[in-house]
Amino acid sequence: MVRILPTVCCAIDKLRHVIKKETEIMGFVDYAVDGAVGLVTINRPQALNALNSQVLDDLNEVIDNVNLDEIRALVITGAGDKSFVAGADIGEMSKLTKKEGEAFGKKGNDLFLKIETFPVPVIAAVNGFALGGGNELAMSCDFRICSDNAMFGQPETGLGITPGFGGTQRLARLVGPGMAKQMIYTARNIKADEAYRIGLVNQICTIEELLPTAMKLASTIAGNAPIAVRNCKSAVNEGIQLSMSDAVRLEEELFGGCFESEDQQEGMANFLRKKDDPAKVKHVAFQNK
Repeated sequence: MVRILPTVCCAIDKLRHVIKKETEIMGFVDYAVDGAVGLVTINRPQALNALNSQVLDDLNEVIDNVNLDEIRALVITGAGDKSFVAGADIGEMSKLTKKEGEAFGKKGNDLFLKIETFPVPVIAAVNGFALGGGNELAMSCDFRICSDNAMFGQPETGLGITPGFGGTQRLARLVGPGMAKQMIYTARNIKADEAYRIGLVNQICTIEELLPTAMKLASTIAGNAPIAVRNCKSAVNEGIQLSMSDAVRLEEELFGGCFESEDQQEGMANFLRKKDDPAKVKHVAFQNK
């Protein structure tokens, strides 16, 4: 059941950022819209936003219902100031059989692959713990910014399991195999400054500034030509899996695909207008056409 609230002013707990938007509350996941930016909030603070089957289903439904005709960037965060997502729900996992464990891993992996390949950019605003499945969720986003109290890790080997939602694969790609293996084998958590040093996060903010910073970044992205931004995401995500020769051919196709669009024509025409031309504008209102 989805409840849609009319345009309201709401604060995301202690993040102290007030946004005018429509809010959808879908079980343990809230979805709000601010202009061309969607804000997804994992809202299970009593369990530090841990991922159980219901949370995964709710998040999957929210992602499936994002209106891509209107939304040009997403931000994912967690409710409260203690935890982004503290991991998968150990209470639920502790009772799983081998077959059920594999199915639970597939549920998480299918969802995180959907987020990773989502047509528009997705930013993780990591407020507090991002452990296990929480770190895996953050890594499925295009990039991560975090609060200064954030903590990252893959603690699964200390629980008798491996990372199950893509952690062994994405962490190695983001920080290199050596550092990924060290984090996974030792089950050691790292603080925000270490995550920044190794390239796991792009920026560290105070908890108060985290969400405003993420929303501003998303709004900046949303202001650029949507077709070009989507093609850039495809070029990076798909190209990194290819040989360089195949990757640059992919880039050529995506580059060419931007031409003859209304956004390309208007963007370049605006650039070429003389400085004193009244038709020249500082920011082109790209139409996604």
